[in-house]
Amino acid sequence: MTNVKDGLKKERLQKDFLYFTRYFFKQNYNRKFVVSPHHQKIANKLQEVIDGKCKRLIINIAPRYGKTELAVKAFIAYGFALNPRSKFLHVSYSQELAVANSEEVRDSFILSPEYDRFFNVGLKPSSTAKKKWETKDGGVLYATATGGQVTGFGAGDVDSEDDFFNDYQQTSKFSGAIVIDDPIKPEDADHPLIRNKVNQRFESTLKNRVNSVNTPIIIIMQRLHEDDLCGHLINEYGNEWDVLKLPCIDDEGKPLWEFKHDLEWLQKEQSKNPINFSRQYMQNPKSREGLLYGDNFKTYNEIPSGKRFNYTDTADKGADYLCSISYVVNGGYAYVLDVVYDDNKNEITEPIVTDSLKKNNVGTCYIESNNGGRAFSRNVDRLSKEIGNGKTVFKPFHQSKNKEARILSNASNVLNHVIMPNDWSTRFPKFYKSVTGFLSQGKNPHDDAEDTLTGVYEKSLKSEFYAG
Repeated sequence: MTNVKDGLKKERLQKDFLYFTRYFFKQNYNRKFVVSPHHQKIANKLQEVIDGKCKRLIINIAPRYGKTELAVKAFIAYGFALNPRSKFLHVSYSQELAVANSEEVRDSFILSPEYDRFFNVGLKPSSTAKKKWETKDGGVLYATATGGQVTGFGAGDVDSEDDFFNDYQQTSKFSGAIVIDDPIKPEDADHPLIRNKVNQRFESTLKNRVNSVNTPIIIIMQRLHEDDLCGHLINEYGNEWDVLKLPCIDDEGKPLWEFKHDLEWLQKEQSKNPINFSRQYMQNPKSREGLLYGDNFKTYNEIPSGKRFNYTDTADKGADYLCSISYVVNGGYAYVLDVVYDDNKNEITEPIVTDSLKKNNVGTCYIESNNGGRAFSRNVDRLSKEIGNGKTVFKPFHQSKNKEARILSNASNVLNHVIMPNDWSTRFPKFYKSVTGFLSQGKNPHDDAEDTLTGVYEKSLKSEFYAG
């Protein structure tokens, strides 16, 4: 390769972080780095950090999805390629893991012939330790555990006078960061003392190990608890942190990285341990205590015979959801067939509910007539006749009982008598998220799904309407 070609290659490596990652992954492991859209999203956010556009970044993603390779090893090596004077503090829950990452950055990047060919960063002759090593230009990588010693070290470069008086993004060059990868062990996340110790360690020590207010801090972790470090920072500081949340199953029910885990595998893992799956794979942390239902519903594979009903709760307010559940009653159980859970206006949801009623061959449709429900019932009745559905009988009614009291008092009955399809988490993802995350105490963003589930039990399994 000529010097001109080397120069062009170096220019591309320094301009394109994801290309840099892929190039050196192939050099280090002799295989391709399989790029998915989530890798591109991570790379884009890290590029914003490099460019000075993002100073506080949280990346929430499942284990084994390339987070450490991309956001720790390649990112730190990329930082040194841009500025050999960069100073990095790398932290993980385990000293052993942090040091192993440090060693790999040093040996697989800095000391590799291919990296040296383009960047010639090099190490100080005396820099042989794995925990802390220095480049020949004064750059440093210091790796330690969350609770490890960091006194005397600062990440990034000290601001110059020009940086103080001018805009950072225009005058400063990237000079390092604090990179925190999994600050707490999964098995420790449910221990308040350990969890709070990690959070306070960040507040009292780690966040202060910056040489400038402009030094970036990056946290990469799977969510493990509502009050883990990410939860703590989001609750305390809100918009100060840019959060990239990457659940393994998206809102459309599609897998994040099918090359790694297809939908069938994810659903099996979800059935084994719903709480852990919601945390580590969906980045939707739930406490093991305080959930009204959790993911404890019984599920079915084959639809049984029986009378078919629908219960619909129309949206009471602008921010509410319409929830419409079609189900079949058999042997004292309601088997859910279909769910419409939508926060759009009635003119959009009415045709959707109409189609669901016909598709599921519903005989009786109960619609709460409160706050516009009667008009909704008339419109869906009319639309049903227009598409040839003369079977469904509409029975609007006024619900006078307290919603919250009904939901709480009937929760165990709903769990014991309402059966979900085995793929309901991906078939009805928004509905599933609302129901499984609903708290028995405290504030919930919505209660429309839970109210409708309660109505299914009350109307067809508890009252005189049940003929099973």
